Amino acid sequence: MKHLSITIATLAIVAFVSCEKIGGDNDKNNPYKPLELTTKSAEFVQKGNDFSVEFIDRIDAVAKSDYIISPLSMQFLLGMVLDGAQQQTADEICTVLGYGQGEKEAVDQYCLSMLEQLPNMDKKTKLTIANALFADKDMPVLDAYKENAVKFYKAEIANLDFSNGASSLKTINDWCSKNTNGMIPKVLDNVTTDIPLYLFNAMYFKGEWKEKFKTSDTADETFTNEGGAQAKVKMMKHTKNHEYTENEVFQAVSLAYGNSAFSMVVLLPKTGHKVADAIASLKETGWDELRHQMYTHDVDLWLPKFEAKYGIRLNDILISMGMPLAFDDQRANFSALSDFPLYLKYVQQDAIIKVDEEGTEAAVVSHAGFGKMDAGPSPAVTFHADHPFLYLITEKSTGAILFAGKYSGE
Repeated sequence: MKHLSITIATLAIVAFVSCEKIGGDNDKNNPYKPLELTTKSAEFVQKGNDFSVEFIDRIDAVAKSDYIISPLSMQFLLGMVLDGAQQQTADEICTVLGYGQGEKEAVDQYCLSMLEQLPNMDKKTKLTIANALFADKDMPVLDAYKENAVKFYKAEIANLDFSNGASSLKTINDWCSKNTNGMIPKVLDNVTTDIPLYLFNAMYFKGEWKEKFKTSDTADETFTNEGGAQAKVKMMKHTKNHEYTENEVFQAVSLAYGNSAFSMVVLLPKTGHKVADAIASLKETGWDELRHQMYTHDVDLWLPKFEAKYGIRLNDILISMGMPLAFDDQRANFSALSDFPLYLKYVQQDAIIKVDEEGTEAAVVSHAGFGKMDAGPSPAVTFHADHPFLYLITEKSTGAILFAGKYSGE
């Protein structure tokens, strides 16, 4: 079997979603138990996975370097954005996520199930998920929206004085650092009243390999990129039982963490193919079909030891995926979020990953900033003084009326 080596970009497939049990459980006190979902939420898992592959494909098409992203984090963020949207704006967001129009409540229930269950699936794997809403003190947020954000997303909600940018900036960045275990200490460079409301999702993942690599086996090996350039990298090595499959485009191996609730799936393009080809093949066959094709096999595995971080502004990608209205500063409808007319000014994701012989540590912050809509010029009012009127002569600073009179044309 060929030695497995990968491009870092392939690791966009890092599994933040639950996977099937791989092999036996060596720790009886840490058994694998699948997620318990309603029928509706179970349907959303499939839709969410379809969104994930599409999201990966869009990122791969525009990334000019290696990347690490989290489709699940983006689903949580867009779920909170969706709760504030109405009418066609909401319909477009639902479509991008892969859900049916008018499915707000079902999306909320799905996100709540994932939020409550995922962090408790493996005692040897740490997963934390946090959500937040930070608004300027003068930005009214509807009580119904805040209640939903707390109920379904367990969101922290805070009103800050955005006119005191330094203090607000510290509060927001400290929240991001705390909820990524310090891996992402800063996501914003400044806070101003131009963006009066932010939504955040933060995730932190740390998992120990079920089958760890021996440090003594790690060695420098040649890594060839898609352009043909070669360089030496630290390559971890072992031959172990892993879940495996392949097709004409790529080989796939699943590396389990802890009790196998989570795993990293690596897609290695075969000779003559690139990562983009592997993603295209994955879109065609579907992620669910691929993972159910995997079987236990001895794998002579080589895997680079590496670190990577990546940040991307997602406005253009989300617009191209089908939700342009949310970013339209004239037509966006977020009336379920605030009585003040708002639109999405930006959506961004920042992520980081570290892979070594012991396991994987990764973190992500997905965030959205809302801008105030320009109401545009109001239509002219009619003021025809063609009948009697009152007039006042006043002082500006105090409003004192110096003179008052009536004109009746007589």
